[in-house]
Amino acid sequence: MMLQQDKPQDFVIATGLQYSVRDFITWTAAALGISVRFEGNGVGEQAVAISVMGNSAPALKVGQVIVKVDPRYFRPTEVETLLGDPSKAKAELGWIPEITAQEMCKEMVEHDLAQAKQHALLKKHGYAVSVSVE
Repeated sequence: MMLQQDKPQDFVIATGLQYSVRDFITWTAAALGISVRFEGNGVGEQAVAISVMGNSAPALKVGQVIVKVDPRYFRPTEVETLLGDPSKAKAELGWIPEITAQEMCKEMVEHDLAQAKQHALLKKHGYAVSVSVE
């Protein structure tokens, strides 16, 4: 729809809803059958596995830290809040979100898990697997 416009414009594609990083971590863990508890605060905050169900995370143990804050990844000029306003896309394009942020998170986890399983299978059979790290 954006590319079909007569003149180029910028559009924000977003839900217009705001979630925390904690929410995203909780959704991600849940998609893998993991329940988490957050401990500490600020740079000392971390997410700890409190239960693991299924076989999506076979090496994970209850009590293990799965995510912790790392100041190296803070933005140089941190903002208090980030919230996309899709009103222009809705008004001019008739665009509305078709999935929730939670559904998108689950799709992302499923894709990454499938790729990890493929890499594990290749490695098990002696193939060199390059896994990019960003």
